[in-house]
Amino acid sequence: MTLREFYLQRRQAEFPVFMRVLKAISKDQLNYKPAERSPSAEQLVWTLTTELKSCLDVVIDNKAEWKSVPPPSIDEMLEKFERWSNELTDRVSKMDEEAWNRTAQFYVNGKVVSEQPVGTFLWFILFDAIHHRGQLAAYLRPMGSKVPAIYGPSADEPSKT
Repeated sequence: MTLREFYLQRRQAEFPVFMRVLKAISKDQLNYKPAERSPSAEQLVWTLTTELKSCLDVVIDNKAEWKSVPPPSIDEMLEKFERWSNELTDRVSKMDEEAWNRTAQFYVNGKVVSEQPVGTFLWFILFDAIHHRGQLAAYLRPMGSKVPAIYGPSADEPSKT
């Protein structure tokens, strides 16, 4: 199994977990954050969503630019997250190893800040997304939401055995 194939396997396994956590967020609690320096739940959802767009840009154009754009509604973010997740999985599944290993450029304010292989970037963003999903999961109960099972049962979704 190649790293690209393993990446696809992990993306497909993680996608439903992401959706369970994202759908558990109380729409009336999007401004929730546990501390002043913490991002809000809305900011975390938008970060997860825009990271997917950057991944798509890298896969399609071998470059991405980080942009600060205000988040749309939670429903639109969830729709984009799902659509871009599916599109990313589809596009990566059609890549060859040359495209996976091609160097991509990353811009901030029009300047190149990093160059690395496409696959390295995709893995980095997947790990970062899992980290941010964990942040959101920790927000859920204080926001009044139920915590879904992630890698095993939760107090709100106990084991079915």
